[in-house]
Amino acid sequence: MNLDTQTTSSTQPASPQNQNQNPPQTPPANTDTMHELPIQPRGLLWQTNFITAAHEAELLHIFRHDLEWPARPGRISLHYGYTFDYKTFNIDPAIPYRPFPTWLIPLLPAREPRAPDQVCLQYYPPGAGIPPHVDAHGPYDQLYALSLGNPVLMEFRRGEDRVEVDCEPRSLMCMSGDARLLWTHGIKKRKTDVVRDEGGEERVRVRGERWSITYRWLREGGECECGDLRLCDTAQRRAGVEKEKRSVVALREAAEAAAGSGGDEGKEEGEGGGDS
Repeated sequence: MNLDTQTTSSTQPASPQNQNQNPPQTPPANTDTMHELPIQPRGLLWQTNFITAAHEAELLHIFRHDLEWPARPGRISLHYGYTFDYKTFNIDPAIPYRPFPTWLIPLLPAREPRAPDQVCLQYYPPGAGIPPHVDAHGPYDQLYALSLGNPVLMEFRRGEDRVEVDCEPRSLMCMSGDARLLWTHGIKKRKTDVVRDEGGEERVRVRGERWSITYRWLREGGECECGDLRLCDTAQRRAGVEKEKRSVVALREAAEAAAGSGGDEGKEEGEGGGDS
């Protein structure tokens, strides 16, 4: 994988739905070979080629032809298990639990002792992004993200620090520890990324269609003990801090990112941050 670390100071798919598809015939790699990346933030676990290229191609065929997607432009999503609420960053109790489709079962991380409680499949057209955010601490524990299709740079932020990680196709990332709780993560809304090749030379890479699968597990007890008043909803509640609406926070973070990059980092229509 490629890492770009910087510390500074300052055609939408749609077709009839079929949730009972046969699973892809090509078995996934899906063996636990995750390792921690030797960078800040700590707690970023990584596995290259979590599935095979043939398995990925079969999944993309399902995503393009066998699923019914929301009819709107920009980043769109489908939810399995419990539904993610983009306003509260918690699960939506008003929406019934939706069983996992057969194609999803082989993609569940084998290293976890139980299945995730919430899975979100996202489609990113070229140029789409997500504002810098952190998933709510109290409701959710660990967070995994499987990247499919084309690569994209994801930026982690804490204070003035910026770290970019290249989310390559078929790679599985787990956010734990500091990466999960103390740093925000987001994807800048732009048509190209500047990346470095193996020789260290910079080049411009044009973005293409990308899909991601985000896996979430509910935190036992619904309480986080990190104590970070800036990002932790549990710590804020205990301290009596009145928390800003997450939509306001997302917009402010996006504006700060845009000011730093000179680009347009506005959030996607109808959704705040929350997936990878």
